[in-house]
Amino acid sequence: MRQRFWFNPSAESPNFLVPGTIAIVMTIIGALLSSLVVAREWERGTMEALLATPVSRAELLLSKILPYYALGIAAMLLCLIVAVFVMGVPFRGPLWLLWLMSSLFLANALGMGLFLSTVMRTQFDAAQAALTAGYLPALMLSGFVFEISSMPAPLQWLTRILPARYFASTLQTLFQAGVIPSLLWFNAASLILLGVFWLGQTVRKTRRTLD
Repeated sequence: MRQRFWFNPSAESPNFLVPGTIAIVMTIIGALLSSLVVAREWERGTMEALLATPVSRAELLLSKILPYYALGIAAMLLCLIVAVFVMGVPFRGPLWLLWLMSSLFLANALGMGLFLSTVMRTQFDAAQAALTAGYLPALMLSGFVFEISSMPAPLQWLTRILPARYFASTLQTLFQAGVIPSLLWFNAASLILLGVFWLGQTVRKTRRTLD
């Protein structure tokens, strides 16, 4: 009997590592950068002037989310170009599905970043919290560096609440295998549930008061 690798028969490491690296980059852009947005307003003292305007809570949140969403999609497009044309990693999935899954993941990352920014109110504390709650778990527990099935059972359960786990799995699937509906639908549903949680927490913590 001979061992055979599905979708990557030559066992080239860039084909597996590059998609996982993209998930880490998107985590940094989504969670770390957005964690500084509201905290910067509090530190500079401009939040009081902003709250004095007739802007609604939804308009306030959209004004903070949409620019970083556009930045995240642009970063994903740049990563895709570098991965395919520079690193030589094949991409076998449709672009519209990559955009959809990237949008679902950015909803999680931006929601987490804005939640931390609203709660912490200082850029240093918000950045440290984003690194601890976003970047490090994405790096260590997403399956990018260490195989999830080889982790202790408590850590395997912990990975179930990490958006980066489902996004890294989605990217590896789209790059190496293309469309596998059973896996992609599960990842999409998980990202939707986690995104609703983080965006809901952000809305709940965002008030039009100085308290």
